[in-house]
Amino acid sequence: MSRPAPLTLDPHTARRRRSAKGRESATAWAFVSPAALVIVGLSIMPVVWSFLLSFQSSDLLTPSSWVGLSNYRALSHDPEFSEAVRNTLLYTVLYVPISIVLGLLLALALNRRIRFTGLYRTLMFVPFVISATSQGVLFSFILDPEFGAANSLLARIGVSSQGFLTDPGQALLVLVAISVWSGTGFCVVIYLAALQDVSRELIEAAALDGAGSRHILRHVTLPALGPVSVFLVLWQTINALQVFDLVYVTTRGGPLGSTTLIVYFVWEQAFKNFTAGYGAAAAYLLALALLLITSVPATVRRLRPRRAGGPTT
Repeated sequence: MSRPAPLTLDPHTARRRRSAKGRESATAWAFVSPAALVIVGLSIMPVVWSFLLSFQSSDLLTPSSWVGLSNYRALSHDPEFSEAVRNTLLYTVLYVPISIVLGLLLALALNRRIRFTGLYRTLMFVPFVISATSQGVLFSFILDPEFGAANSLLARIGVSSQGFLTDPGQALLVLVAISVWSGTGFCVVIYLAALQDVSRELIEAAALDGAGSRHILRHVTLPALGPVSVFLVLWQTINALQVFDLVYVTTRGGPLGSTTLIVYFVWEQAFKNFTAGYGAAAAYLLALALLLITSVPATVRRLRPRRAGGPTT
């Protein structure tokens, strides 16, 4: 059976169609180009410029000079940068698991049918929508060592006055507590949404088989929340590594550098010490760390089928 010959358009019709497609493309680019220029101008170009800046010695005022990898080598021997890395890691290690575990517990409690549950959920989420700057100002007044409400309350119960944000041994822990207060609400909302998708059939089947609430939580609910937990670990870790506003408003990296985190270190080097190239190098080390962290789930997903499938013959 012979195939029918393909339809051919006369040259005039083909030109008209090409002209119509060209006009459509031009119109589309006319609408897209302003947004594309904004993205290029405010996102891509600064990234490229700061990357090149990390290989230069620059104070943002005078002409810069090319120094190659000198900024990165200097960072490896800088005790202040090492302290900022240690502070950031400690902050992250404390903040991420506490906020996630506390958010899970509160979500499990608020997922039950109790009175005023909508009000409780709203109150849990309110601290998250308050800006870090407002949180810093608020807690700076509350935790003031001389006139703050916290020490006044401690004095009434017979506890000696605390330094809080002015004590090198307490300041970082206090910042973690403030961040947990504000960041847990996000985890609560995400877990509450995920709990709605947990299969009721599995829960009822487990209950009919005699499983208690503890076993249902361990073997049904928590496995179903696994992907959400991975997302929250990544989200909270990225947020913890980028904390700046709270440190800037409350402690300015002090006392004695005990709350200097990496992003504050970058700002301090670039806009306080006027060593912009050095600060850019620290920023790109942080960007590399964030890239590695975000690539972990994708790597695990690629490796999991191979492990499940086993060796092939």
